[in-house]
Amino acid sequence: MKISKEQAQANREAIVETAATLFRERGFDGIGIGDLTRAAGFTHGGFYNHFKSKDALAAEAVSAAFATMAGHRERARDLPEMLTHYLSQAARKAPGRSCPAAALGSDAGRGDEDLKTAFAGGVEGMIAWVQARLPDTSDARARAVGVVTRMVGALMLARATPDGPLADELLETNLQLAISELSAN
Repeated sequence: MKISKEQAQANREAIVETAATLFRERGFDGIGIGDLTRAAGFTHGGFYNHFKSKDALAAEAVSAAFATMAGHRERARDLPEMLTHYLSQAARKAPGRSCPAAALGSDAGRGDEDLKTAFAGGVEGMIAWVQARLPDTSDARARAVGVVTRMVGALMLARATPDGPLADELLETNLQLAISELSAN
């Protein structure tokens, strides 16, 4: 049965959105094409009509995940509000719905160049957003890189530890330090 171009595009977008969530939850190697397409409501057979490979899907899914996160950042009133949401227990417990940098950083480092390029574009977007909310000084870019690195690292480490005092400390300490660094300048 032939489907319209619009329906084909909608199907492709559904697969990308599903992959963006499932890759963040399970990693790139933690889910196969069959499971991804099934979760999106499709059969495995049509996958290659949309993507040349799982790696191609991974790069597109990472870009989509970063675009979703950019929308969340734009809704934040200011940088401290964004940091409070980012470094929260809710974000820690929802890797499929939160930052792909914290969920997929290690995996992306082992990926192909297209994936690394998509990942770098997302990280650049995070840095640019933070930098735009800092005073326009000669070290604003470096400070933005520091804030993003602190955010991602703290969330990644908090996820790698069991629920408890250490996970809480990683998030709360880095949140307080980031906010105090911002208010000191």
